[in-house]
Amino acid sequence: MSLDAHTARRGRSFADRMMRRGPLEAIATTIIAAGVVMLMQPFSLTLYSWSFATTLFGTVLFTIVSKVRE
Repeated sequence: MSLDAHTARRGRSFADRMMRRGPLEAIATTIIAAGVVMLMQPFSLTLYSWSFATTLFGTVLFTIVSKVRE
């Protein structure tokens, strides 16, 4: 029994849908924004201390995600 190309790719898995550029760029952008908010808030020294690492992680993630397929 042979399958043609249309029936083989009918259902996409959750991982296929999530490992696309759009959702991953949105996650990276949210992490960057969270890092900037952590940097600008005046209440917690711990959040301020982790703000640079969070922003840097989001930036690196965005750079890597920009290489992922559409």
